[in-house]
Amino acid sequence: MALVGSGGLVWAAGGASPDREMVYKRVGDLELRLHVFLPEDHAASDRRPAIVFFHGGGWNQGSPAQFYHQSRYLASRGMVAISAQYRLRDPRFGVEDGKSAIRWVRRNAAELGIDPDRIAAGGGSAGGQIAAAAGTTSAFEQEGEDPGIPSRPNALVLFNPVFDNGPGGYGHERVQEYWRAFSPMHNIHAGTPPTIVLSGTRDDRIPAETVRAYQRRMEELGLRCDVRLYEGQRHGFFNTHNRRYFALTVIEMDRFLASLGYLEGEPTLPAP
Repeated sequence: MALVGSGGLVWAAGGASPDREMVYKRVGDLELRLHVFLPEDHAASDRRPAIVFFHGGGWNQGSPAQFYHQSRYLASRGMVAISAQYRLRDPRFGVEDGKSAIRWVRRNAAELGIDPDRIAAGGGSAGGQIAAAAGTTSAFEQEGEDPGIPSRPNALVLFNPVFDNGPGGYGHERVQEYWRAFSPMHNIHAGTPPTIVLSGTRDDRIPAETVRAYQRRMEELGLRCDVRLYEGQRHGFFNTHNRRYFALTVIEMDRFLASLGYLEGEPTLPAP
């Protein structure tokens, strides 16, 4: 499978790889890494917009490679795009690491050629929950990090994200002791960043009504929450194995980021 954009840029399954890997956090003997994709003409003196992606996998599995293709595309459009590793098994640690990753990127923005005021977060499924929690919750900050450097992203790009961890919501049995502080649905506030949600109408894990409920709560506070529901699509429909919906969701992501001033011009990936 290959997707070709303007200038002959090819997206082939397994063909994307990061330009750099950087350690952003150490926990015991474990090094957590950022997989970084850079624009061709990038320089440390730039002030580029950036995005940090978090992979899905139910907080149990998965790898940063899930968002390599979205990252390479956004780098081709002029952003610094990053796919982050985080600790698995305990959902709290995923959110904690997600906030640490965003804070690390912001703290090192000058060396990375990044605008610290234009750092988006993105993710799919449980990784979408991590990104959304970074934009909503005040808990799960890593002890010892500088609270003066915000861990909250400036925008959110979410692919079938886990929004509701309350009773009856996804993963509640795993987080029931702390769900009120953990669930993005229950922590929306006036500072929640502008958001786009890309999900399917036949998602049996993240129902379309949950997505709509999240949108309503955002809009009740006067916040921007764009929703794109794809008819008949199931959980994970946006991944590269589904050429059509990979392209459609990348194009919507591009247009949303362009509306915020993170990108210029029209999407370079042709619509299927």
